[in-house]
This record gives sequence, C-alpha cells and structure tokens, in this order.
Amino acid sequence: MEIKVNNQIEKFPENCSIQLLVDEIINEKQKGIAIAVNNQVIKKEYWQEYFLKQNDEVLIIKATQGG
Repeated sequence: MEIKVNNQIEKFPENCSIQLLVDEIINEKQKGIAIAVNNQVIKKEYWQEYFLKQNDEVLIIKATQGG
C-alpha cells in the first residue's frame, strides 16, 4: 500500500503498524521522535497497535539539540 511519509510516497505491506514503518525508515535509536498520522499525534505507546491505511499521511518529527 502507498503511504505518504514526510511528503514522499512510500510503499509498505498491508497491516503495517507505525512501529514497523519507523523501524524500516529510521535506522537509529528512536528517542526524540514524534509521529503524526493525518495530522493527529500518536503516542509512542500505541505505535505497535496502530495500523496504517492506504493513503495515510505520516509526519515524522525528530528532535534536535541546539540553540
């Protein structure tokens, strides 16, 4: 299925959870990351049980240090 991730269309298998998407896209530790699906923030505790649907729009935000 096709899902828009940070304004880019990506292909993922059916029954793809947010956690699976994050595992595939982010190859580093997953601290400091926020996920929104269709403009709704999803708490990290729900990533494994929240399944994405065709044409969902996912925004991945990574916290950075600096000033």
